[in-house]
Amino acid sequence: MGIMDAQRQELTGEIPLLGQGILRPGALRAANINPVTGLATDYLNHFNEVMMLMEMLPDMPDCAEDVLDWAPADYAEHFSNSGFKDKELAVLAYQAAPHHVRAHLVTVVLQIEAEVARAQDLLRAGVDAAACRAVARLATDCIKPLIIAASGAIHGQVENEDDYRDDSVQDEVDALFD
Repeated sequence: MGIMDAQRQELTGEIPLLGQGILRPGALRAANINPVTGLATDYLNHFNEVMMLMEMLPDMPDCAEDVLDWAPADYAEHFSNSGFKDKELAVLAYQAAPHHVRAHLVTVVLQIEAEVARAQDLLRAGVDAAACRAVARLATDCIKPLIIAASGAIHGQVENEDDYRDDSVQDEVDALFD
């Protein structure tokens, strides 16, 4: 089954399941997509770039313009605009990912975006040494731990997973490894 067949299935309400057809574990691993969660760490590049720019501000205040130009991108948008080789597969796997995993990732991403917006507000007020240090501290103390949490979600380390657990989804994931 190709990507187009899988997309046609999705349009008719038949979203392929992780572990089956085009979303089989070997195909996902080969594309650097976690076969259990259906998520790819490439998405984090979008946030790592702005975090690094923010951390460089005390030494390179001219990076402020790049930080101000940064804009949020959801998972599908990121892959649509990326050079990721298997971007269509990444989006399809995301759509098939367990709901609690996607929900956790989205929650963490919204927190990252809020912290970046806070940093951008600080820079809009004035790019001076104090603002650059404050934004760099925000990147290190707030955004970096959130990116680590997003990575954990991508790798299947979801806090309070039992609160969101759908046993039928977990059974399907467990079946992948039987």
